[in-house]
Amino acid sequence: MESKSIKVFFLVLAVLFVAFGVAGFHVNVTPSLPLGIYRLAGAPAVGGPAFFCLESDEYIRLAEERGYAGAGFCPGGLRPLGKEVYGLPGDVVGLKDGLITVNGQALPGSIAKDKDRQGRPMPASLLRPGIIPQGKALMLSLHHKGSFDSRYFGLVPLAALRPMEPVLTWNN
Repeated sequence: MESKSIKVFFLVLAVLFVAFGVAGFHVNVTPSLPLGIYRLAGAPAVGGPAFFCLESDEYIRLAEERGYAGAGFCPGGLRPLGKEVYGLPGDVVGLKDGLITVNGQALPGSIAKDKDRQGRPMPASLLRPGIIPQGKALMLSLHHKGSFDSRYFGLVPLAALRPMEPVLTWNN
């Protein structure tokens, strides 16, 4: 009897989770953004959170092998990454003393690491200085020093972003 109750509980939980996502909500349980509940918002805005799926097979494989993203519904069976928008088309990205700059402003904590927390080498950064082209965005998490973000896989297609707004969040 107890086993059946547990199965029913998890089935109900799974159905609620799917319904929650279809309704435009997302639960963040990663250190890349404050923990909590987010809902689908309008257009991406600098400073706003957004979730997206990795598109490059190389980075999907890396995220899966190293556990940078949990199980989800993105290509490769990964969970969407949650980051903040730090640059949009027309903004100027630069590098100064290893820090990423946007429109001349250095972003503290944005240095790309040579190794991850497990001591494994990180790939060379695909992010290049210059004007962010149409259809792209700079996505970073400065909440988490070891974040896997645009520092490594470069700019993200705007069309891949699901801009969100916090509903109920707390700092991790």
